[in-house]
Amino acid sequence: MHSNVVIIGSGPAGLTAALYAARANLEPLVVRGLQPGGLIATTSEVENYPGFVDGIGGYELAENIEKQAARFGAQYKDALITKVDASQRPFVLTTDSGETITADTLIVSTGASPRHLGVPGEEKLANRGVSYCATCDGFFFRNKKVVVVGGGNSALDEGLFLTRFVDELIIVHRRDSLRADPVLQERALSNPKVRFIWDSTVDAITGDEKVVGVKVRNLKSGEVHDLAVDGVFPYIGHIPNSGLFKDILERDENGYIVTDGRTRTKVPGIFAAGDVVDHVYRQAITAAGEGCQAAMEATWFLAEQEYAAKKKAGA
Repeated sequence: MHSNVVIIGSGPAGLTAALYAARANLEPLVVRGLQPGGLIATTSEVENYPGFVDGIGGYELAENIEKQAARFGAQYKDALITKVDASQRPFVLTTDSGETITADTLIVSTGASPRHLGVPGEEKLANRGVSYCATCDGFFFRNKKVVVVGGGNSALDEGLFLTRFVDELIIVHRRDSLRADPVLQERALSNPKVRFIWDSTVDAITGDEKVVGVKVRNLKSGEVHDLAVDGVFPYIGHIPNSGLFKDILERDENGYIVTDGRTRTKVPGIFAAGDVVDHVYRQAITAAGEGCQAAMEATWFLAEQEYAAKKKAGA
């Protein structure tokens, strides 16, 4: 399988790149990976994406962009890229099934994954009360008591979604004030189902077959107390999904792919966009904007390559 443009990842960056590349008649191939739609697809409500006065579900937003790109010729493949050979062009990509894909240009939009707490019980009780997706799993906590760890937009947005189901939502935050947008703070602070435990962190998640509680430590006093809960939702940041390119592309100290400000990486023909690059804004709209830029850069790169080849042949 060969494509002018292969896009790895299908969040707002990847799908917008597909839309622009498709409109340039490049027939891009989007390899969707483990999370079709990206992290935005797990968000219950997106209220700050331009054009949607009443908001839109994250999954619906991703699906709409995917259909829009398909209308102009974008193609999709449900697979995971496990190896990239960028030593020559076309680039050679290998999927988890062993299939080979070649690409004249590559757009990396692999996004970022939720950061884990790294505490005892978290790994053991994953999917047994520990979840990183309120939209996916909220229904299973109907009439339960759950903890959300964090104080940013994701923690409050997903926490407020959980209040549709749970009896009580406890937000554990390591500071004494929230980092989320004021409108989310107002909603959370005024919601009767929500209470806060400030200046604290979760030191352990307890339970044998399922979550039965957490150990909460006050960062000022050092006091630790047990809190009985049925679920734990950590929202403490993200880790860029850039490991596939650790020996290929330049990355910063936190693993984010380094570009030149125009989505171009140090390897000609490879571009990067979205949360695998951006650790500052991390918004659907900024990711979409970078996806647009990456597709345009790929289009110009291919045109330059074609012109150079024709000039050389004519000479």
